[in-house]
Amino acid sequence: MSSAETFDAVEQTLRGQWSATPLVFENEDWPTPDTPAPWVLVELFGDFFDQQSIGGGPALADNLWREGGVLLMHVMTPNGTGTREAHVLAKQLADLFRGQDIGGVEFKGASIGAGEKGTEDGNYFRMTASVTWQRDE
Repeated sequence: MSSAETFDAVEQTLRGQWSATPLVFENEDWPTPDTPAPWVLVELFGDFFDQQSIGGGPALADNLWREGGVLLMHVMTPNGTGTREAHVLAKQLADLFRGQDIGGVEFKGASIGAGEKGTEDGNYFRMTASVTWQRDE
């Protein structure tokens, strides 16, 4: 899991700038339309703070701490409709973040479908856009 600060930066960006499909964050209800339609499941995870400096002050908390992780945006498209729409939506999502500094969270490189191939799950095909991030405290 990420810190609340990182989650807030991601959620505010997506809810404020994404309107192409419904968005679903972890532990939220997802859309169940009668006819399958695209939607995006958002997951955010990271390493919870790694010390980056020594001697910043008398307390350990005076040092620089870095939080880093990956933003996963799973583009869900109707099964059997091909992958082009999933690729287009995944690229648009990645473009919202890659190379940006949002609320002190630096978003780095992005990937579409890296790590594992898209999977079919019932009525939907999943294609994942991932963006690495870090935040200093």
